This record gives sequence, C-alpha cells and structure tokens, in this order.
Amino acid sequence: MPVKNRFAELLPEITAWRRDFHENPELQYEVHRTAGKVAELLRSFGVDEVTEGVGRTGVVGIIKGRSDSKGRVIGLRADMDALPIREKTGAAYASKTPGVMHACGHDGHTAMLLGAAKYLAETRNFDGTAVVIFQPAEEGGAGGLAMVKDGLVDRWGIQEFYGMHNMPGYPTGSFAIREGAMMAAADQFDITVTGKGGHAAKPHEAIDTTLVAAQIVVALQSIVSRNLDPLKSGVVSVCVVETDSTAHNVIPQVVKLKGTARSLAPEVRDQLEEGIRRISVNVAAAFGAVAEVQYDRGYPVTMNHPDQTAYAAEVARSIAGDVNTEMAPMMGGEDFSYMLLERPGAYIFVGNGDTPMVHHPAYDFDDNAIPAGSSWYAGMIETRMPVSA
Repeated sequence: MPVKNRFAELLPEITAWRRDFHENPELQYEVHRTAGKVAELLRSFGVDEVTEGVGRTGVVGIIKGRSDSKGRVIGLRADMDALPIREKTGAAYASKTPGVMHACGHDGHTAMLLGAAKYLAETRNFDGTAVVIFQPAEEGGAGGLAMVKDGLVDRWGIQEFYGMHNMPGYPTGSFAIREGAMMAAADQFDITVTGKGGHAAKPHEAIDTTLVAAQIVVALQSIVSRNLDPLKSGVVSVCVVETDSTAHNVIPQVVKLKGTARSLAPEVRDQLEEGIRRISVNVAAAFGAVAEVQYDRGYPVTMNHPDQTAYAAEVARSIAGDVNTEMAPMMGGEDFSYMLLERPGAYIFVGNGDTPMVHHPAYDFDDNAIPAGSSWYAGMIETRMPVSA
C-alpha cells in the first residue's frame, strides 16, 4: 500500500486547508474558527456524525465502514492549536495574527487527518467505525486530558488510538517510531527563596537570596549527573530567575526560580521531584534562607504499546518502503499520552524535511508530507479493520 493515489489528487485541496489554518492560528482552547472549519468540512464530506465542543473546543467525527461485523472502533487524533510566537517564515500564507503562529505543524496534522476523513467517507473500505479526533490545547493546556474527561473513550467506544506528529530533519514523508517510551513526562517547578533583603554594600547584614538561588541552580544539576542511574534519562532545567528588585545596589528579599523536569520512566519522575525538593530546601537552609517548592506534574510519558507500534510501523512501511523503528525517545512532552493511558495505541513521526525545528519562528510544515501522512491515517483504519473477503 504505497501513498494512495487519491491523496495525490486531493493534495491541492488539503494544502489549501492547511494554509488557511496557518494564516489563522489560534491558541490553546480558543480554536473556535479552526474547530468550526473542521466541523464544516467533516459535514461536507458526509461523515455520519459530527460532535463539537468535546473537551471544550474539540471536534469528533464518526465514519462508519461498509460493514460492522466485529464492533471494532479505532480513533485517529490530530491537534489544532498554535503557539505564541511571532512568525518569520516570510510565506505568502503567513499568520495574520500578530504574535501567534503554527510553529509546531498542527495545521498540517489537522489537514492530513481531514484528508484521511474525506477519503474514508468516500470509500468506507473497512469493517467497523473510524473516529477522527481534532483536539485543542496540546501546547500546555492538556486538551487531550480534557477530551478524555469529557467522555471521549466511553462515549464512542474507542478501542485503540493512533496519532502522528511531523519531524523536521527526517526526509519528507518518511516515518519513525519506537516501542515503549516515545516522549517524556513534562513537569514544572517553582522555587521561592526567601532571605533577608538589604543594601548591597552591607551583605553581612542580609541573607543573600541571589547567592542562595545560584547555589540551588548549580546543585540541582547533580540530580541527573550524580543521583540518576547513568543508563536512564532525565532533564532538570532552571529557565527563569526573578528577583523582587531590579536595582543595582539591593540584595533582594525574595528570588523565584522556575523550570522543568523531564523523564521517561515513572521511577525517574519520582526521583527528580524528590531531588528538586530536597536540594532546594536544604541548600537554602545552609545559607540561613528558606525555600518553598511547588512541583506540578504535567503530561505523562507517551508510551507506545508493543502490538500497536508494530501495526503502525507496518502501515508506515507499506507507504514509505522503510521505517525507522529504533528512533531515540524525545524529552518533549505530548498530551496524546492521556489517550494512550486509556486504551492501547501508538504515536508516530512523519518526516518534514530540512526545515527549522518545531517551535522556531521560521518553521513551516512541508505540504509534500501530506500524501504520506493522510495515507498513514487512512491505512490504520483499513488495516486494523479490514473488510472480510
């Protein structure tokens, strides 16, 4: 099953949808225009059911196959939201919304799944029910969790989930996947260091929170380098240092640190949290200061299930001729993980060619990846729910 000829025919139409989404990016759950257009297109394809407002602004479409002898139901997911980045692509279809752009390719994901939905509604060459899921708020808003909590799984009886993301640096239309941990758990922490403010000329009369915070930042790096098993992966990054004074001659009373912790295994996640709390509190105490730690667990590990990974790779191989099944896991987070906690499934990457990395202001989705991506979405339905001979 190479790239389906129908998607070559549909490429100009799907590209037009994609570029329209790109011109009109929306953030988090505020994807009202995008979701509205998705719902409108699904209805124009003749899908059997369209439900809006799932998980606040998500859209779910139901496509019934030509038969339903086994009661099989497969879910396909794409994300719709953009990022708060000022676009620098110079494209004719660049964002019309200042400070907001599709810098992660969700415009492409949405367009590819719409293309697959149109094809599946035309052909219905499968035995069961396809559920196409258009999700808001992947970029930090946990839209996947919101849709799950809103009854996504049980309401439509979904038995397996499959999702896809583009990947710059991989040849356009190629595929990569791995069994097990695919993307990291993504947590964040806030550390508030309180000491004794004072005049910079009299540090002996103060408790220097800037010095304490600097020691904490350095010491936190020992969690990965000295506490974590070297054969396991973890990241601790302090990304914000903020004092309560901007004067050159004031030792601040309070310094706030903000950062992220990433892990690929539950036990490592626990170890990172414990280490961040322990080091922050005790380093501060050693200097006579106080540290308070707020640790918030975000997206869980995106864990590909073994059988479903093999199914996804098989379809990808039939399209591209080969597939990288040993790609290294990534330390970015992905809220498709919430769906994979509910039902077995897999998450795959499709190559975006030699472009800037996602979340870069010059990034753009490569429309030449559309036929491969749409073919994979459709292929998952046709191969997991084949029509009996």
